[in-house]
Amino acid sequence: MAGPGQQVKAHQADLVVAVGGGSAIDVAKATAVLAANGGTAYDYFGVDRVPRPGLPVIAMPTTAGTGAEATPNAIFTNTRTQVKEGIVSPYMMPAVAIVDPELTLTAPPGVTAATGMDALTHAVESFTSVKAAPTTDLFAAEAIRRIGRSIRTAVFRGGDLAARTDMALGSLYAGIAICNAGTGAVHAMAYPLGGQFRVPHGIANASLLPHVLPWNLQGSVEKFAQVARLLGEPVDGLSALAAAERAVAAIQRLCADLGIPSRLSAFGVREEHIPAMAAAAHATRRLMDNNPRNLTVEEVEAIYRSAL
Repeated sequence: MAGPGQQVKAHQADLVVAVGGGSAIDVAKATAVLAANGGTAYDYFGVDRVPRPGLPVIAMPTTAGTGAEATPNAIFTNTRTQVKEGIVSPYMMPAVAIVDPELTLTAPPGVTAATGMDALTHAVESFTSVKAAPTTDLFAAEAIRRIGRSIRTAVFRGGDLAARTDMALGSLYAGIAICNAGTGAVHAMAYPLGGQFRVPHGIANASLLPHVLPWNLQGSVEKFAQVARLLGEPVDGLSALAAAERAVAAIQRLCADLGIPSRLSAFGVREEHIPAMAAAAHATRRLMDNNPRNLTVEEVEAIYRSAL
């Protein structure tokens, strides 16, 4: 059977329209590139390995989470390694993004929670990344503020258009932020969960976020103190460290409120899986090098164990 790129080429398509969540948009972005460049996704895993532009892509997200409509990435499970990997290239950027919060109104609570926490992870990781800059901070901070104030409403009263608008814009802004500042250890550690245990990306991020943040805040205390304020936490009069700890506690409480699984054992992860998972996560330098705290492979193992 012809691959998707070959099918698009055979139909002499002028462009690709992506309607759906992050996975659908990523497939469309990769399909558009494959139609012009040939080969398979395996040929392009990594950074800047796509030689020339693909067909134009119009992206219309129906979830508020990945920000795929505004990123040069497409993430897939490498079935040879059982680890999620990315095709990262400027040629993966959609030509047009149509972000309409009304398209997200029918997303069920579980999907809304998972994708919303994915967007919040993007925002927090890009805000505290070693590559963060004033321009990325503008988008990341606004994403944290909007998502923090509206995600519970979007999950538990999904027809609230104001909350859905906050989430759609928060997801978009977080996507713009990670284009330049990138993500960190949460995403790197989520990749083995998705690849080996087929945990949805948003759930993997949300399950790991409360366990990674206590380690990371020591590397960016002032930034995490700002996260607490953006989330609406009462931090006046607190030291930067105490405020930063409020940010971690607020995110842990948010995950619990949304029913995000807090233990990796819920996905079938066992002690014997941890060394290989930690090695794979630690080797994902594209992400780990962005992390606000340098983590050894032994520390990555310790975080996984704390989340079992």
